[in-house]
Amino acid sequence: MSGPLDEPFLRPMQREDIPAVMVLERQLYPIGWTSGIFEDCLRVGYCCWVWEESQAIVGYGIMSVGAGEAHILNLATRIESQRRGLGRRMLQHLIHLARRHRADTAFLEVRPSNPGALALYQQLGFDQIGMRRGYYPSPQGREDAILMARTL
Repeated sequence: MSGPLDEPFLRPMQREDIPAVMVLERQLYPIGWTSGIFEDCLRVGYCCWVWEESQAIVGYGIMSVGAGEAHILNLATRIESQRRGLGRRMLQHLIHLARRHRADTAFLEVRPSNPGALALYQQLGFDQIGMRRGYYPSPQGREDAILMARTL
């Protein structure tokens, strides 16, 4: 997909995008993914997408699909681009792809300390189905994750 330089457009992530994606990852998460994790996701064929605006990466989404399940692994939008619907549209795009891959359930984890993401996921039909204790590394040790799912 393409669009005017000043309008964000969604496109598949390329290996060349990883340095720009890593800039966002480091800005958003104190202890986040490594470039090797993003490279592995591309290598094994996960659904990897980016938002591009004015020739800059402003968001990304990563999802694995298999055995009738989709798992949204990473979804992020640059702080300056948040509250514009890009995260919502990325999540809707990933849900659409999951359906095309014949998944019947989508899963994700979210930090309890991220109320904006939690509200977005609830608005799009995800329900809490459990907790993963000490799931996320954080500067203070470990943070729990709320496990969420929705039927596709």
